[in-house]
Amino acid sequence: MATTEGTLVASYNRGMKVLNLSGGVKCTVIGDSMQRAPVFVFDSAVEARDFVKWVQENIAKIGEEAEATSSVAKLQYIDPYLASKFAYLRFNYSTGDAAGQNMVGRATFAACSWILDTYPGIRHFYLESNLATDKKASQVNIMPRAASASSPKAVIKRNVLIEQMRVEPEGLFYHSNVSNVGAILSGANNNGAHSANGITAMFMATGQDVANVSESSAGIVYTELTAERDLYISITIPSLIVATYGGGTGLATQRECLELLDCWGRGKVNRLAEIIAGVVLAGEVSLASAISSSDWVSSHEKYGRNR
Repeated sequence: MATTEGTLVASYNRGMKVLNLSGGVKCTVIGDSMQRAPVFVFDSAVEARDFVKWVQENIAKIGEEAEATSSVAKLQYIDPYLASKFAYLRFNYSTGDAAGQNMVGRATFAACSWILDTYPGIRHFYLESNLATDKKASQVNIMPRAASASSPKAVIKRNVLIEQMRVEPEGLFYHSNVSNVGAILSGANNNGAHSANGITAMFMATGQDVANVSESSAGIVYTELTAERDLYISITIPSLIVATYGGGTGLATQRECLELLDCWGRGKVNRLAEIIAGVVLAGEVSLASAISSSDWVSSHEKYGRNR
């Protein structure tokens, strides 16, 4: 983890210890896609509606044009959005072990060039309409279908929480419910504590595009008490954008970190997503416990950089 925050590594390490003492974390990658969202402008809403129907009827040919630009990018589906006389098309691709923003931009431009040559009546066209929400937090990226969605879960044993964190499962469960109300009031893209901390530190260490923390930090935390009065906790990260090949992953130090995790090169991207998701869950457990036990401020006072 690459960070300048004094207590961050210690906090995440504490969360990892608790999870390991409780049997570890089970992670899964739900889906994998990267978006580009062009917009087509017509003279009327009726023309825009008819265009979307035509796109859906010609999806095979559009995919063929897009995929001709890359040996990796595969068009999965196109989500259409209509507003006024504008037709927004959100192209969704699988991009292998690369993050793929440039890859899908090239593929979508090729597909749209064919559309422009084939379909009459298009008045304006822009390759990006702001609906792909590159490097921005957005509601559309909170939906688990949106991008590389990873979901870790764990059952934390009651005795482990009490011995290691000085909190009971009931206390963390209640705190989670109170925090949910605060997240709703704030309009945040995350009802957890601080997923951006762990994601940023892992991104910097492993050569990811750090600006992608904007959408990657979105998270949906869920907790419940088990019949044994242990704490079940999970966090779904619906837009975690990671790569194990290309870009900054080839830098010497970053590649070394990926190799330590057995995550460098092709065929490793899901593994990296699962590891980062597990790290995020550890951070949620640690900070929630610190807040619930009133250790949060004292920990920073003791271990912060200014000390």
